[in-house]
Amino acid sequence: MTRFCCSSRLLLAGFVVFCCCAVQARRYPYQNPQLTPKERARDLCRRLTLEEKVGLMMNHSHAVERLDVPVFQWWNEALHGVGRNGHATVFPITMGMAATFDTVLVERIFTAVSDEARVKYNQARRLGTQREMYHHLSFWTPNINIFRDPRWGRGQETYGEDPYLTAVMGKSVVRGLQGPQDARYQKLLACAKHYAVHSGPEWSRHRYNAENIKLRDLHETYLYAFRALVKEAKVAEVMCAYNRFEGEPCCGSDRLLQQILRDEWGFEGLVTSDCGAIDDFWKDYGHHYSKGKTEAVSAAVIAGTDVECGGSYGSLVDGVRKGLIEEKTIDRSLCRLLEARFRLGDFDAPHLNPWNRIPNERLCCKEHGELALEAARKSIVLLKNDKDLLPLSEADGGGLFVMGPNAADSTMMWGNYNGFPLHTVTLAEGILNLCPSATLVPWERDVEKQVSAASNAETVVFCGGISPRLEGEEMTVDEPGFKGGDRTMIELPQSQRDVLAALHKAGKRVVLVLCSGSAIGLVPEQQTTDAILQAWYGGQAGGQALAEVLFGKVNPSGRLPVTFYRSVDQLPDFEDYNMEGHTYRFFRGEPLYPFGHGLSYSRFVYGKPRFADGNLTLSVANKSKRDGEETVLVYISKVGDTDGPIRTLRAFQRVEVAAGGSKEVTIPLPDSAFEWWDPASNAMRILPGQYIVRVGKHKLRITRSQ
Repeated sequence: MTRFCCSSRLLLAGFVVFCCCAVQARRYPYQNPQLTPKERARDLCRRLTLEEKVGLMMNHSHAVERLDVPVFQWWNEALHGVGRNGHATVFPITMGMAATFDTVLVERIFTAVSDEARVKYNQARRLGTQREMYHHLSFWTPNINIFRDPRWGRGQETYGEDPYLTAVMGKSVVRGLQGPQDARYQKLLACAKHYAVHSGPEWSRHRYNAENIKLRDLHETYLYAFRALVKEAKVAEVMCAYNRFEGEPCCGSDRLLQQILRDEWGFEGLVTSDCGAIDDFWKDYGHHYSKGKTEAVSAAVIAGTDVECGGSYGSLVDGVRKGLIEEKTIDRSLCRLLEARFRLGDFDAPHLNPWNRIPNERLCCKEHGELALEAARKSIVLLKNDKDLLPLSEADGGGLFVMGPNAADSTMMWGNYNGFPLHTVTLAEGILNLCPSATLVPWERDVEKQVSAASNAETVVFCGGISPRLEGEEMTVDEPGFKGGDRTMIELPQSQRDVLAALHKAGKRVVLVLCSGSAIGLVPEQQTTDAILQAWYGGQAGGQALAEVLFGKVNPSGRLPVTFYRSVDQLPDFEDYNMEGHTYRFFRGEPLYPFGHGLSYSRFVYGKPRFADGNLTLSVANKSKRDGEETVLVYISKVGDTDGPIRTLRAFQRVEVAAGGSKEVTIPLPDSAFEWWDPASNAMRILPGQYIVRVGKHKLRITRSQ
């Protein structure tokens, strides 16, 4: 009996200790997962000291151990795969994704990316390495700035020059990264950047003032995709840009961050600064907007910048003490940040969150590799194919030579803001895998040596273009035609042009494969090459995809998401942000290759389109002996609108059509497709009137009543 009583007392004591520990582990309301993220954020905020609050508003948010608040890193990258965090599947650059005109594919890609991101976070959490950079769940992508000028080096990070294409691609990215909107826990936090009116030059971005922008250009072009991601995709974060807008730094602009973003669009998420953007407020190289650091950080938070990527927000404590900012304003920003973290499940037991059960095997898995290959295949654009030189025959491999600066360059394939694949198929490797008898010529800039090395060639595949080491974000590049990561001219480097001309003169058939993040001027190459393929920076499987297109195992189906101009002489000044003369929507000259251009090994013919009940219907026939995939592009213009775009994309659809077959295609044109600039209200509205719908060579006039 005594033993039983002792045992009972021990069990009772153990139960009491267990209960006490459970209470201790959940002693405050913010630790209760049954409450809403907003309720939990408000409860935690009121328990923090001012210094602790400020510490949580910086990119590296330190732990608050007394309240069991874990460390958090706001800055992570996933531009086209998880970036800067070891091995990951590397997909084609986003410009290549845009060239696919396949929104379903893009959502699948970023679902795979978010799987890999969650795996890496779960691993870091188990290993205790979440204090390190790039190990958390906030990802600063997509870049939805309009690529208005091919000289901008960061254009490779965007989805092209069209607002509608950028918007629909951006929404697919957000859905893939964040997961279902009705899920209990959010998968990741996506971020729409850089808000707003930001697309170079890189060399002046820390002091540049985008001013006197037409109100129509602002809303119809620069803000179009941001509004779509905020209102429709419910993007979690918005990043404010480096430059000023109408005199105010974007991260301190009440008009951008409060009036438009929150009041007009109803944004409830958080705003993060670009890295170092708050320092631009007051440092000598920047905007000369604030007297000093304390004034700068106070102005930024008052305007609505909730998180700083940088080291200045620590001065917010002095800002409160000096009366420059109220603590309740800091609380407003902090609650937004905490609410986002609660939505991620960052404070909750791991077993409660289904995203924590994604297996490690999803990282760099075979399925994701196949997805990278599919994306690379669909991204390649056939620009030119004289006398149907392509596809090549593998039987002619003995006379096939592969050369050029990008032929054997694996790191070029990764683009920028990249991860590191387990293996990269270079352009040369892909070709030699399919055609082992082909010959690879090492690249030298000496024209005579290159031509001599290819003396026995019948056909040369010249892998040229540029590289992410030449174009990109605020770079130091000492090469003719490049400045600060941007370009001052858009032609091929002279050494490549000389070799191509010499090969042509020697009687070789020349296939030019272009790798770049943007448009290349190719006026002389129209004469010195027989076929041209735009392959972008194709990711880990880009070489295999190229080879499959070259030899006809894949029928090319990519379309240009940017205009290929003849030279910069066709462009306005780089720092001119008004849209007149920029992009296919406002360019009245003759481009080298227009937006939407892309050839196929098949020949497609469109039937006359019909419009009824909000749908556009037409037939697409394949008049060839090869199955193919066609992208039907639908453009709209408004009759009598002399200040508006010449035409603007408002719908598209990829269609598979069998050889010799035909398919009836129905493309929705909802009311939103006829949203237009209304000068009477200075806003985008669905306007009555007459519109011209263009599909291929066909035009259709539509009258919309009120």
